[in-house]
Amino acid sequence: MELLKETLKSISSPDEGAKEEAKKRLDSLAKPIGSLGQLEEIVIKMAGITGNIHNKIEKRNIVVMCADNGVVEEGVSACPQVFTMVLTENMAKGLTGVSVLSKMTNTDLTIVDIGLKGDISHPQIIDKKVNYGTSNFTKGPSMTYDEAVKAIEAGIEVGDSLFKEGYDILGTGELGIGNTTTSAAVLSAFTGFGSEITSGKGAGLTEEQYRFKQETIDKGLEINKPNKEDPVDVISKVGGFDIAGMCGLFLSAAKNKKPIVIDGFISSASALCAVKLNPLVKEYIFPSHLSKEPGAVYMAKELGLTPMLNLEMRLGEGSGCPLAFQIIDAALCIMDNMATFEEASINSEVLVDIREDKN
Repeated sequence: MELLKETLKSISSPDEGAKEEAKKRLDSLAKPIGSLGQLEEIVIKMAGITGNIHNKIEKRNIVVMCADNGVVEEGVSACPQVFTMVLTENMAKGLTGVSVLSKMTNTDLTIVDIGLKGDISHPQIIDKKVNYGTSNFTKGPSMTYDEAVKAIEAGIEVGDSLFKEGYDILGTGELGIGNTTTSAAVLSAFTGFGSEITSGKGAGLTEEQYRFKQETIDKGLEINKPNKEDPVDVISKVGGFDIAGMCGLFLSAAKNKKPIVIDGFISSASALCAVKLNPLVKEYIFPSHLSKEPGAVYMAKELGLTPMLNLEMRLGEGSGCPLAFQIIDAALCIMDNMATFEEASINSEVLVDIREDKN
């Protein structure tokens, strides 16, 4: 618990001065003011994180938290639970979606066993196992409160270690059959929205299975009564070890003043937990894409963050992060290389700020 407490205390506000300087520089570039939209917001946010108006991402890493979920025994997933182990092994071999996208974008991949139901011996898989999967939350809490803290701290440790190795940015990913169910339950616990709003069909359910998934979520919330004022309690009651581990990654990034990227629905649930633990964490987060999961739009609204892309993706694994890295690179490249009005010999006095509605 001490690492978690120390981390939360050490998170500070972004550098507002650097953000203002970055905005001034962007407004001086030879373009209609505000015309690059979210790309400009990325540059400004990055300046606040680093304290510098010019930034470059040299080393990037996607951390994938792998864990099994006990609620799968209720039949909430179209895939058998053994798939978590199989996919983790294939990821270590470089065969999964995020593995391919990571290679394409020169991104390193860190695979963490934080709660697989079995053991995998592979040099590329870090053993941070808290337990052999969570319990079925329709019969009691997913995990103990202490286990939730341990899993969050495992994520903090992994993040801290990677930042010490010189990584400039992290992406968040997961593997865990049944984790759209746990993520929907976490969102419902914080917002009070019903499971018909927060949950979707995951990897592919029939209408009957989908209705049962909703009933399972409702049952878990009713039995466990997670306290939305205590994010650790929410995770322990209806979350998963993967959600807890990624929550720790977000906290580590904020503590170390480094940017971190949300993938999709499940990592958004982790980001939400981290932001609920310390609202300043939001200032260090970049959301990559809007997941196809129905609850994703509500997750984004609750976080107050706008995803960069909407590609109707729902793979998970951290697959949206390499795409976001490229967009961030593009934004930083514009800041470094685009000419100012003065350099381009253009009179900027006739331009208006299109970011504001003048009516």
